[in-house]
Amino acid sequence: MIESAETLGKDVGVSQACRALSVPRSSVYRTRHPKAEPSSRPTPQRALSTEEQAEIRAVLNNGRFCDSSPREVYATLMDVDGVYHCHWSTMYRILKEHGEVQERRKQRKRVKPELRATGPNQVWSWDITQLKGPGCFFFLYTIIDVFSRYLVGWMIATKESGELAEKLISETCAKQEIEKDQLILHSDRGSAMRSKTVKELLKTLGVEKSQSRPYTPTDNPYSESQFKTMKYRPDYPGEFGGITQARQWTRAFVHWYNNKHHHTGLALMTPATVHYGRVEAVRERRQKALDAAYAAHPERFVGGRPTPPELPKEVWINQPRKAHDDSILSAGPEASNRESGALAVSRALRERSVP
Repeated sequence: MIESAETLGKDVGVSQACRALSVPRSSVYRTRHPKAEPSSRPTPQRALSTEEQAEIRAVLNNGRFCDSSPREVYATLMDVDGVYHCHWSTMYRILKEHGEVQERRKQRKRVKPELRATGPNQVWSWDITQLKGPGCFFFLYTIIDVFSRYLVGWMIATKESGELAEKLISETCAKQEIEKDQLILHSDRGSAMRSKTVKELLKTLGVEKSQSRPYTPTDNPYSESQFKTMKYRPDYPGEFGGITQARQWTRAFVHWYNNKHHHTGLALMTPATVHYGRVEAVRERRQKALDAAYAAHPERFVGGRPTPPELPKEVWINQPRKAHDDSILSAGPEASNRESGALAVSRALRERSVP
């Protein structure tokens, strides 16, 4: 049609030819004078090089700044480091080119701590909780052995600081005779836990440092569970009259927890029994009591000769799935059947929820 308008336009003019054939004049003119292919835009001399952009992106996504906005990074670099890379709008543009303009804390995948203990003094967990006092709070520092649940160290102070934590950790390691490269010390990300003082102490002692992921309180379950056990005790005061009373009460609680509390996760052993290697002696006494009961009334034990529960051979913080499956299999057919039954029930509930 455009070719016809072009031909007719030679006789009657382009305007009349286009009106008669209902063809836009711009199409005819565009055919007569096609635009040249646009040339590639030259790179401005002031533009950042590829290497500089890669360096800026690495800075934005490193552990120091992965949770910060480009504006925060821009200001921090100049105020603290005295360094200027580029304007924050350029930082945004670099992130956008790589699909990273979103919630900043999701840019870096934090490594989930996976810690395994097969005996005492291999993995410790420590934390700080507040105890209410008269118009103030006291700070209870505790260190618990993950395998035995034994409270190896504790301290009550009027403030939270890395220097006090250093003192407690140092004294506890000495009391437990911890050697270099023997222990992993796990904690959350409180200010005392992240302090340079504690970091340098652990390096000197040869103790490996482990920390929870940000915003993940379940990464430190043993300390949190111990605090809950403490604060749910019937005699736990809602408010302590002073730091002396707080220390007296905590001292009595630690003695009870370590020496008298039969822990469900320890086959109803006390933490001290497990920590100091008295498990077999206790199991033998329990087995004798069960054998006597079985001999007197065997009809009451449908499954045959009873045995006391066994202590777990390993304890995990964030157990990997494969290790979890292996532990179920090694626990015997009864545990496997329970696990299979739980999975079947879960699957059935999911299927019922699907419309």
